[in-house]
Amino acid sequence: MTAPSFMDLALKAAENARKSGEVPIGCVIVLGNEVIATAGNRTLSDRDPTAHAEILAIRQATATVGSERLIDCDLYVTLEPCTMCAGAISLARIRRLYYGAADPKGGAVDSGVRFFAQPTCHHAPEVYSAVGESEAATLLRQFFRERR
Repeated sequence: MTAPSFMDLALKAAENARKSGEVPIGCVIVLGNEVIATAGNRTLSDRDPTAHAEILAIRQATATVGSERLIDCDLYVTLEPCTMCAGAISLARIRRLYYGAADPKGGAVDSGVRFFAQPTCHHAPEVYSAVGESEAATLLRQFFRERR
């Protein structure tokens, strides 16, 4: 599979989250060419403010590999990670981060605090933005339009 194909899987996870009434954000973690974790947001269904797609996928991936370090793993997520998720990505030592839509309000990679550029950040992944951006942004816009 290629980067767009892995992002397509993340977009499917986001769509599944939307169908459950969650904000449509999806995440996939890949080791080599194998998907080892897939998750969508579950903050409402789990009643857990930390149940972001990235956090859930990282938990699943670390259980799969049997280590808290995901050194050779790549993470694909439909929306720019927030500060909490960027911190978890750093702590897990994710190799590459691919994200879809930018999040000027809540993002912490290329927006806001720019977590990976801070001197206190222990590990910064390679970052690739705007992968599947239009699809991810459309999904989010439609979700919030329906809510209003």
